Amino acid sequence: MNRLTACFSLFSLAAILMLTSCQNKKAAESAQVSVQGSQFMRNGKPYLFMGANYWQGMNLGSPGEGGDRERLKRELDQMKSVGITNLRILALSEGPDGSPYRILPAVQDSPAALKETLLQGLDYLLDEMGKRDMTAVVVLNNFWPWSGGMAQYVKWNGTDSIPYPPPHPNGSWEGYQQFTARFYTIPQAVKQSHEAIRKLVERVNSVNRLPYREDPTIMAWELCNEPRGINQVEAFHAWIDQTAAFIKSLDPKHLVTTGAEGYTPSPESAGTDFKRMHAGKDIDYTTAHIWIQNWGWYDPQRHDSTYADAEAKMIAYLNRHAAESKELGKPFVLEEFGIMKDNGDFDPIATNKNRDLYYNAVFEGVLKLVQKGEASGVNFWAWGGEGRPRIPGTMWHKGDAFTGDPPHEPQGWYSVYNVDSSTHSVISRYATRIRGQ
Repeated sequence: MNRLTACFSLFSLAAILMLTSCQNKKAAESAQVSVQGSQFMRNGKPYLFMGANYWQGMNLGSPGEGGDRERLKRELDQMKSVGITNLRILALSEGPDGSPYRILPAVQDSPAALKETLLQGLDYLLDEMGKRDMTAVVVLNNFWPWSGGMAQYVKWNGTDSIPYPPPHPNGSWEGYQQFTARFYTIPQAVKQSHEAIRKLVERVNSVNRLPYREDPTIMAWELCNEPRGINQVEAFHAWIDQTAAFIKSLDPKHLVTTGAEGYTPSPESAGTDFKRMHAGKDIDYTTAHIWIQNWGWYDPQRHDSTYADAEAKMIAYLNRHAAESKELGKPFVLEEFGIMKDNGDFDPIATNKNRDLYYNAVFEGVLKLVQKGEASGVNFWAWGGEGRPRIPGTMWHKGDAFTGDPPHEPQGWYSVYNVDSSTHSVISRYATRIRGQ
């Protein structure tokens, strides 16, 4: 080969590599979920999804303590097989690891000191999800104590102990929420959370070498799990706008949302205003959660006398939030709901007749909204997969298998297990219908 031919060959190879790189970049950009009006778009088409909450995925993907990558892959395969294409996952959790009522090990035992083994777990999870064409909603904080969250940031910036809510002896929901809402008023706490977010958003996946900011598997960054204003409403709304803008400054390609429940049954005391929470220019879509038992609408041990009214309240709550999201001109997602097995039984082998009935009702309500262009997706709570409680109905302890129920709640409460075939059938049927296939 002469020098001229060699130079031409090198030039041709460089051109091919550049063209391939451009094509790959365009493909990734097309696969990234975006917003057009009040709907999601992906690969040039409307994107509608059936999803699950799978907060434990990062921990299962870890090469260290608590990890089980083979279980993770089997569970992703099973979820995919029943039509689940979107997972709401936890990406930041706060220790220290000796703390009660929370998932362990945590990602950070001190502010912004992120553990590489847990981040590698998140890398692995995202890579495996990408192989299955799944998308992820990545949760960055928590109002509740089961992952540390805002209360831990408050503790890191003061001397007070966290006044844990029930099941802590003499625990108070009011006291815990007022303590946690102090987070919005402590600039250093917010700054620490932003630094953790920065490290995460700017990360390069150790498995596939893809920067998180370029990864189309990530559908959205979510500010927090169920943030509430409580007695700091103005500071709360300022935090939403500030944090959403901060994330957009780091990563303008991905969507951002709140992770909020919506109004809740007591919006005045919870400090939650659905439209105001989602009105900001950096919030791309709206979210709501519905909890018929937690909110006192339903008693699983009195199903016959409480279910019909609870279902009616669920539909009214769902429709109200969808309608207000339409007024905002943004996509709407119901990203949490759940119900116990029959007769309030925590045992994994208990029957699911009442659960299947309720899942049908929720999915049908979402489907009607999808057909009117007023909803884009739904995530049930939660995929428990192969996990089993050490003792059904008791709290999670370090070393126990991860289920779909977070550590501060009775294990077996809302988990959908790998053997719950009748519930899988309901999910699969509506996954097809919601996607319009």
